[in-house]
Amino acid sequence: MMLKKESLISSPVSDISGTVDIPGDKSISQRALCLGAMAKGTTTVSGFLLGQDCISTMEALSSFGVKFELEGTNLRIISRGLKNFTAPKKDLDLGNSGTGMRLLMGLLSSSTFSTRLSGDNSLSRRPMERVAEPLRLMGARIKTSNGCAPVEIIGSSHLKGIDYDLPAASAQLKSAILLASLNSEGRTVIRSPGPSRDHTERMFKSIGIDLNYGIEVSIVGPQELSPSHLSVPKDFSSAAFFIVAGLLNSKDGVLIPEVNMNYTRIGLLKILENMGARFEISNKRKIGEESIADIFVKKTDLKGLTVDPSLISLSIDELPILFIAAACAEGITQITGAKELRFKESDRISAMSEGLKNLGVKTIEKDDGIVIFGGKIKEGIVDSLGDHRIAMSFVIAGMKSEGDIYINNTKNIDTSFPDFVDNANKLGLKVIKSK
Repeated sequence: MMLKKESLISSPVSDISGTVDIPGDKSISQRALCLGAMAKGTTTVSGFLLGQDCISTMEALSSFGVKFELEGTNLRIISRGLKNFTAPKKDLDLGNSGTGMRLLMGLLSSSTFSTRLSGDNSLSRRPMERVAEPLRLMGARIKTSNGCAPVEIIGSSHLKGIDYDLPAASAQLKSAILLASLNSEGRTVIRSPGPSRDHTERMFKSIGIDLNYGIEVSIVGPQELSPSHLSVPKDFSSAAFFIVAGLLNSKDGVLIPEVNMNYTRIGLLKILENMGARFEISNKRKIGEESIADIFVKKTDLKGLTVDPSLISLSIDELPILFIAAACAEGITQITGAKELRFKESDRISAMSEGLKNLGVKTIEKDDGIVIFGGKIKEGIVDSLGDHRIAMSFVIAGMKSEGDIYINNTKNIDTSFPDFVDNANKLGLKVIKSK
């Protein structure tokens, strides 16, 4: 494999330590954008993540007449309300933001005009039909392109509530339906086969939307949104890279303050505990409806295991960095029930398996998971396939490798963690951009 532009080189180091500043939660920032745009008036958001995915969603919403004012991590969303959106003059490019596209499908289902949503090559391969299907049952008119983007949402102002069983535990699918339900007639009931992120439900509750939620969510529409203040905690998915880094390589410890500890997000902590890890969780408190805490980790000898399938949906975005932990652990780690990984920004099972093999780690790829044989990580070249979580995972692997790891196609790290490399180097990792 030839070294490509937008590549990083991660080199081995003997020890890391310090405090790391994690950005705001991407999932919650995206939802704050949508709810702020739907409300008539000025919504304020603190702790907002200005990552490329959120920027893409902001640019799309700007096409409807929504205005944004940003000062640091504080955002003002000024909107005339969903019913007063203006029709966009061109296709809306969501870039790499699958969350943005799926949420907008729900938000725009009741609009009185047509909108076409597109994205980059990666986004254009990700499934959108499973979001379109329940929205059509509500009365929306939506066309996908062979089940993927571009997606055309044809104006339909008459939506009705539905009783719907989700085919998989998907927060994005559930959230799209919930956003549509705010402007639909009657009760909407959503049942999930298992737990998934509940940020949308918590945010609804924080701004006074009436709903009941758990494994089953029910809401009666229509309901008016009022402008409000929303707070965004630090992103656990971003913290996960430095949690694993500390467990693998920090004698004095790594502190990660103010991390979102929503129970639907922290399955990785339980998996790592089962591998032998120990954490100090302190300063527990709440921001709005979300729980946060400080996490302190130190070097621990990890042991391979068979991951409890019930923890997969609670750690789906953290699985790539878990694969790195497994590669450094003693023994064999087996992961099943993770087929959803094949439909992310890349096929993450295949991308991680191939990358680990390139670094001398034995893996066996399964349809819905992977088997990883722990051992030494060698130097080599890997391709992140433009997937931010794959790229950041192999950066962390570099500190434990026997030589330099060259990671190709790393530009999309900016989608969720623009200051990742700077934060890594401040802790003592050695990461540079290739020339």
